[in-house]
Amino acid sequence: MQNKDMFIADLHIHSKYSRATSKEMDLEHLAEWAKLKGIALLATADFTHHLWLQELKSKLKPKGNGLFSYQDTNFILSAEVSNIYSKGGRGRRVHNVIFAPDFETVERINDELAGFGNLSSDGRPMLGLDCTSLIEIVLGANPDCFIVPAHVWTPWYSLFGANSGFDTIEECFGKYAKDIYALETGLSSDPAMNWRLSALDRFSLISNSDAHSPSRIGREANVFDCAMDYYQILDTLKKKDKKRFLYTVEFFPEEGKYHYDGHRNCNILYSPQESKKKNNICPVCGKPLTIGVMHRVEQLGDRAKGFVPEGAIPFKNLIPLDEIIAESKGMGKASQAVGQEYRLLVNRFNNEFEILLKVAEKELAQACAPRLVQGIMNVRAGRVKITPGFDGVYGKIDIFGEGEQKKEEQLSFF
Repeated sequence: MQNKDMFIADLHIHSKYSRATSKEMDLEHLAEWAKLKGIALLATADFTHHLWLQELKSKLKPKGNGLFSYQDTNFILSAEVSNIYSKGGRGRRVHNVIFAPDFETVERINDELAGFGNLSSDGRPMLGLDCTSLIEIVLGANPDCFIVPAHVWTPWYSLFGANSGFDTIEECFGKYAKDIYALETGLSSDPAMNWRLSALDRFSLISNSDAHSPSRIGREANVFDCAMDYYQILDTLKKKDKKRFLYTVEFFPEEGKYHYDGHRNCNILYSPQESKKKNNICPVCGKPLTIGVMHRVEQLGDRAKGFVPEGAIPFKNLIPLDEIIAESKGMGKASQAVGQEYRLLVNRFNNEFEILLKVAEKELAQACAPRLVQGIMNVRAGRVKITPGFDGVYGKIDIFGEGEQKKEEQLSFF
């Protein structure tokens, strides 16, 4: 029996005030899609932007426990910032997500951060501020705040990024490394890849969508079994409590757009081993390859693939329902037919996560075409083939094996 306290949380998204985001990234559409997906707690994102902050203040209702609500969806105050600075003779670009329990704290944080960048220019502002100073400002505003380094393996803007990151958390955060207790794995890595670094064993590994449009929320998420309360969530992450932090929902990491190495303009895609043979140089243009997440994990890891540390939080790899529907129909996921079927199924089975994780195959068969049922079952079992993403290009998924495709084609003749 499911505990009444169990809920799904997506703790990193963006608002309509961030670059390259949908105009529909507002509270109305976010609340609507949270219900469709089955997400009970969403990050607000972008509280550093004055216009978005005004909207949050006017529409969110405080729950008295560090969280807020809008149209029966819970929200946690958050913002992602881009720390751009020099350290150790190198340029550094690290993205961090800040969480705060109230608007008074947010105001204090914003007042301080305004001295290091233009907070109005982007929902995810660029700050000429190192990570240690960021922690001093945030925890100085309220010790109940917390910071999570974002998508920690992304090549260009992350803690461990190959191009502008660090090799250790201590090198990045100095004496404040002790105040970091959760890391975001990002779309191009999953917990199993992070388990290869013994230095990360103490951290809670969270997964979030980093969504730029409402339909993408929940593509990665966290499943908790605790009170819907800011301080309970904070305590759960601090203690890496397996009884309250049940598992994460993950992309297949190969689908992420920085999993392997390569050059998109030259159409070069390499595994870490292939890149090493080429001295990390593109054979087409002669420039350095964009080194992906898998390569960076191989560089820093001190354990073999497959190692599972004691106390590790489990995870489940999933593919969004609209992508499964689209491939089953041989259509693009933005097509009208895919959208219609998605809504019909979600209305019948309550929400997307119920369909992807829980609804029995027999029940699905009563509402779905056989090919779609097979696709959902294949994803649950991990029976998918993915051409890895690289250098900003998402991976390509093959949910159906050749035999399944032929079988469906044969059936269609009758």
